Amino acid sequence: QVQLVESGGGLVQPGGSLRLSCTASGFTLNNLAVAWNRQAPGKERELVAFIPSGGRSANYADSVKGRFTMSRDNAENTVNLQMNSLKPEDTAVYYCNAYGGKRFEYDYWGQGTQVTVSS
Repeated sequence: QVQLVESGGGLVQPGGSLRLSCTASGFTLNNLAVAWNRQAPGKERELVAFIPSGGRSANYADSVKGRFTMSRDNAENTVNLQMNSLKPEDTAVYYCNAYGGKRFEYDYWGQGTQVTVSS
């Protein structure tokens, strides 16, 4: 069964850190590009970071550059998002998306994990 599961969300104070994980089952995550997106209440979904298929270097939105780091753990079939120096405006539901294929026939989403940054 093909599945993406996010974990690691929670409540953290401003300036704190969290690490989100996106674990795949039923397919090899390294064969697809992976993106982290987030959606805050009343706002449109925002691309946070993405990493190409088989790649190790990620690209980041300006709003998180220098604070967030995305990486692959191929042994665990997982992609991680390390989030440091968190701000209240980072509060959102974070979604993992794996996509690709020659005809872009693969497009998998996780259920989302809540991140709340508040004192």
